[in-house]
Amino acid sequence: MSTMSIHPSVDNGVKKGIPGFAGGTLQCRCSSDKIEVKVNSDVAHNHVCGCTKCWKPEGAAFSVVGVVPRDKLGVTAHAEKLSVVDEKAAIQRHACTACGTHMYGRIENRDHPFHGLDFIHVELSPQQGWEEPRFAAFVSSIIEGGGARPEQMDGVRARLAELGLPPHDCLNPTLMDAIATHVAKRNGVLE
Repeated sequence: MSTMSIHPSVDNGVKKGIPGFAGGTLQCRCSSDKIEVKVNSDVAHNHVCGCTKCWKPEGAAFSVVGVVPRDKLGVTAHAEKLSVVDEKAAIQRHACTACGTHMYGRIENRDHPFHGLDFIHVELSPQQGWEEPRFAAFVSSIIEGGGARPEQMDGVRARLAELGLPPHDCLNPTLMDAIATHVAKRNGVLE
């Protein structure tokens, strides 16, 4: 387990964000003509994610991803290099066609509980102060993605807990409650 990278930004400990942080820019990993995305908000619900769709740096078992309001994100340079990775996915991940970096994910389905939020990877920002990751989601999925073997999972969960990232095999309870509330309201169970 000690050789497995959860994610480079948390492997040596989770660095706390700065309260009141107002956002910054994200850049793809191209050596020139970088895509730039301006984010006028701190990230929320930042977490390490083991799903098989999220973009991960080379060698990492998890991504680090959070959300920002859709109206707080804009592409400010080289939008022509962006392409949607999988147009059938719920989250439309916009990636650089040159280096493959996922710059942001957007949900176009207005009925989706997270419509209006864009998913970003704050590690792509040169600015420091973004909200720190606070939990781990879709932990078991790292088996599917080849990031771990089943017999390693107790160690993975122990390491996540040691880092202060409570492990979940879905989203955390707050986000799962938000999804259930959205569905209940849509179905007339709640007003």
